Amino acid sequence: MKQFNSLSLQQKLWLTISAFLVLAVFLLYIVVVYIYENIYIANVEQRLLHEGMNIAVKYKGGALTDSFRDTVSVINDVSDTEIVLVNNPRELSACLPFEVDHHSIISEAERQQLLAGKTVTKKGYEQTFDRQIVGVIIPLLDEHRLMGILYLYVPLASIEDVLERIQTFVMIGGMLFLFVTVFVGRKIAMHFTKPLQHMQQAAYRVSQGDFSVQVDVKTEDEIGQLAKAFNQMAHALAKEDERKKEFLANVSHELRTPLSYVKGYSEALLDGVVKEEAQQKKYMKLIYREASRMQRLVRDLLDLAQLEGTYPLERTPFSIAQLIEETMEKYEPMLQEKEIHLCIDLDHDLIVDGDPDRIEQVLQNLLDNALRYTPSGGTISLRTVNKHPMCELVISDSGQGMSKEDMERLGERFFRADRSRSRKHGGTGLGIAIVKQIVKLHGGSIRFESEQGKGTTVHIELPLYDES
Repeated sequence: MKQFNSLSLQQKLWLTISAFLVLAVFLLYIVVVYIYENIYIANVEQRLLHEGMNIAVKYKGGALTDSFRDTVSVINDVSDTEIVLVNNPRELSACLPFEVDHHSIISEAERQQLLAGKTVTKKGYEQTFDRQIVGVIIPLLDEHRLMGILYLYVPLASIEDVLERIQTFVMIGGMLFLFVTVFVGRKIAMHFTKPLQHMQQAAYRVSQGDFSVQVDVKTEDEIGQLAKAFNQMAHALAKEDERKKEFLANVSHELRTPLSYVKGYSEALLDGVVKEEAQQKKYMKLIYREASRMQRLVRDLLDLAQLEGTYPLERTPFSIAQLIEETMEKYEPMLQEKEIHLCIDLDHDLIVDGDPDRIEQVLQNLLDNALRYTPSGGTISLRTVNKHPMCELVISDSGQGMSKEDMERLGERFFRADRSRSRKHGGTGLGIAIVKQIVKLHGGSIRFESEQGKGTTVHIELPLYDES
């Protein structure tokens, strides 16, 4: 068993097919022998019995007449069955061209069976005829006296010739069939295992970091589907590897600038280059600003790492309208400062099943973006719509909007639609990625609509609380 398990899949398939074919030929041989032993010989016996009974019915009792003998002789001449008519088994030698012992034709037990009106079946070597036969003995009775017997037989040699020809055909045909099928089976095994071998080699290359490898897809069967799935996996791993490298590069880039500011300003302060108090305060403010920026970046990174793992939501039913109103109170000073008009249309009957703290984080991130990109005198609107079993939250602004290319990249880590003014606005480029992950964890959906110069609209669907 261990040796079999150590074989390749191709060898296992080839051996399995060969074993089944050998078994099939062997079973076919057994079937042929069974048919010969249990069906063909039985049919010969029934035919002999039927033919003998048809002759026996012509016997009308009494001594065997010459007319009856002539009838049997005529039937014997035209039949392929050997028919022997004996007046009395003890007189069998009179009917044969050679001397025989009458006990060799029937035994005393068989004689008693014939006297009882029963037939006797013979199969095998018969010393009387010095050959293998299949035969039947039919009694000719006159009341309770055995006046004679009809002995019908067929030489078994002719029957065995048929079996031998069948066996030869089975063996030759079986070997030819086995050879052809093993050859075809080997081709089939190679057809199935070659793509698997290629996938094995490709999987090894992927494990070594080569995600550009692709497996040729030549069929549409399960193997072909597996090859397609492997190619999709390799492509996904390549994209993920590219995103990971881009993420590391972005993190390095995002941290390098504030760190260089902090290092440069702190060195200037420590070296006494800046001596004026007003200038020193300015440098301290710059250091504080950049440190705060790094703190926000690290916080957002930790949030995103938690949300992409197995972060447990503390779900509870809450009023989405009340949460929006409480969140908007924090933004009133900023709205007034930029003279932005706020439009709110809320359905207070909508109860959402979710984590209110995380949904508030979604609102804050989206409102931060809306405030950041909406000019003074612009408009921000929020409304909720009942789309049972979901609640739709729509946040719109009259800001600068985005291009179609930027829309497709929303949610990528560190991506900013307004890259030239990102640091001025203070974003980390992780807010939308966090929003998308929170909405996904709630079993909801999010989509964006935007056009350059006409603002942006965000549609968020969250599950409503089911009281049942």
